[in-house]
Amino acid sequence: MEEGLARAGALVWGWPMMILFVGVGVLFTVRLRFLQFRKLKVALKSIFSRQEGEGISPYAALCTALAATIGTGNIVGVATALCAGGPGALLWMLIAAFFGMATQYAEGFLAVKYRKKTESGWFGGPYCYIEQGLGKKWRWLAVMFAAIGAAVGILGVGTVTQVNSITTAVDAFFDTKTAFSLGGRDISWATVVSGAVVTAAAALVLLGGAKRIASVCETLVPLMSAAYLLFSAVLLVRYADRIPAAIALIVKSAVAPRAVLGAAAGITLKNALRMGIGRGVFTNEAGLGSSPIAAAASNERDPVRQGLISMTGTFIDTIVICTITGLCLVVTGAWQAPLSGVELTDYAWRVGLPWQQSISSFVLMFCLIFFAFATIIGWNFYAEQCLRYLTGERKKVRTLYRVAYLLAIAAGPFFTVGAAWELADILNALMAVPNLSALLLLQNEVVSDTKRRLMAWKKK
Repeated sequence: MEEGLARAGALVWGWPMMILFVGVGVLFTVRLRFLQFRKLKVALKSIFSRQEGEGISPYAALCTALAATIGTGNIVGVATALCAGGPGALLWMLIAAFFGMATQYAEGFLAVKYRKKTESGWFGGPYCYIEQGLGKKWRWLAVMFAAIGAAVGILGVGTVTQVNSITTAVDAFFDTKTAFSLGGRDISWATVVSGAVVTAAAALVLLGGAKRIASVCETLVPLMSAAYLLFSAVLLVRYADRIPAAIALIVKSAVAPRAVLGAAAGITLKNALRMGIGRGVFTNEAGLGSSPIAAAASNERDPVRQGLISMTGTFIDTIVICTITGLCLVVTGAWQAPLSGVELTDYAWRVGLPWQQSISSFVLMFCLIFFAFATIIGWNFYAEQCLRYLTGERKKVRTLYRVAYLLAIAAGPFFTVGAAWELADILNALMAVPNLSALLLLQNEVVSDTKRRLMAWKKK
């Protein structure tokens, strides 16, 4: 199964898909005259703006989006990217994120412009701006996006990769006895117990609906991010003298990996590009079409301001947090260790932090648990909104979906790490195609309307 998924992933994430993701971002960057650079200060200030009216606050909407993006991609995803694509994968991840900020601006803009008012609040996302912005004849594209989005929640980003990473980290820390064997793998008691606890905790939150999800995300996202950044900053201060050399290695191996790392490393330019762009998309979701679902639920009335707020998610997630993770792996040499997934970041923290190694591992384990748990509940919101578009206000359907979602969480620990990540990558690509197609078709509207609204801002 893992070998088949790896072949499918390599096929899906070929040059056409990478060009599509980056190309859409470059297009919006040029046409919006580097909006993500010019208006970043305004965007960061707008995060805490308060609006009257129904819906969650712009800050809560961003936290919900960040909960779904700041997850294992920032710890495990960056580690796997550097392991398979070399240090240069980090630079491609950052380049893709810079252009992805423009893509995410367009998504947030369209989400607010074309959302619908319902009895339970604002409802919107790519399915709404596809159907309303492009017309009823494009409804098939909206249905395609929503159907794949619901599948991604259960089989991809939302469940398997997250709980798999949690149980792997817990198992590595506690090293308990084997409970049973499955498919030639020994499943430990730590894996079984932690998987059950995560499933139970997810059930308590998810059964509370969108408001409880937003409330939990508002609390978890700032706390977990602060803790992770603090420990990583301590490591980088200790290795500050190695940072210039690390940056040079990242840049050089991004354009000529064989010349810098040696042919024996087996890392090619395509490896670096695929791992950088693919893992970057996994962690910040720019172009995927997920974050506009949260943006549509915001009570922010101005599409431009919401678009700016949305794009800060990519900035915080990838340009800040992923950069710090990548630098920690390179300055400590962890990216070269014969390990995989969270074990690489754990190795970097054990080697680089000035206290007992068990303390570093324990803190990283808890950071990963909260990162991944926030992603689980954030993606349930996305997936249920996709299902809501497909089936309407049928509570029984959503209840059945939640049960299936929780079952997927319960099954997640028993997948291999490689299979879980390959499946998530494939589903990400399939979900992005209808959304990116819609963004290209609506680009003139985004550009012209943005310019008009920004001119109106200046006159006020």
